[in-house]
Amino acid sequence: MNKLCGSLVSWLQEYVKQAGADGAVFGMSGGIDSAVVSVLCKKAFNENALGLIMPCFSDKDDELDARFVAEKFGIKYQTVVLDKVYDEFLKAMMPTDNIMAKANIKPRLRMTVLYYYAAINNYLVVGSENKTELTVGYFTKYGDGGADLWPIGNLVKSQVRELAAFLGIPQKIINKAPTAGLWSGQTDEQEMGITYDELDKYILTGSLNSSEKEAKIKAMHNCSEHKRRLALIPDV
Repeated sequence: MNKLCGSLVSWLQEYVKQAGADGAVFGMSGGIDSAVVSVLCKKAFNENALGLIMPCFSDKDDELDARFVAEKFGIKYQTVVLDKVYDEFLKAMMPTDNIMAKANIKPRLRMTVLYYYAAINNYLVVGSENKTELTVGYFTKYGDGGADLWPIGNLVKSQVRELAAFLGIPQKIINKAPTAGLWSGQTDEQEMGITYDELDKYILTGSLNSSEKEAKIKAMHNCSEHKRRLALIPDV
């Protein structure tokens, strides 16, 4: 884990320098992935690492957990409350009962805030997507998927947990049920209908003991292909 941590820190430093940037800005959600990314960025850039806590009708405990991580590791952070911005945005839009259409506004507002602070500070935006989420497209396009660098993008969820333990991330953060915070009580596994352990096993070995779940993962991967690439341009 020490070698992996060092490699990721060096990778962050290399690409930020290559871009002519001065540091990194990243969201802090109170979850394990963002905690790991935050600590890696702190190691890579010290005072030029900025965490943003961006509640948007969010669970108060998530905000408290994010602050706890920031204070434990000495990470510079700011809190930007997006409740009113979200409400005003919806007022300007055509009304809808589509829950996902409204929920996905939240990560896209956060992405806008991250790039605003990135521009002010000449930083790059560092995202917290892991390989498991990227494989099945479990992220919001141009939302939490909007970032310049994904340092844990080659680590499945179980590997992120191992790295978190090595970095000294509090156990309460490691053990939290993963959630995108899209609505009250929402969890990743409940929404996907499959566990991270099952997804990790399939990604690492190529098989599960359930043909039904294998088919579900393949379908999720295929349907989300557009999220993992730039917009297509015709050859004609």
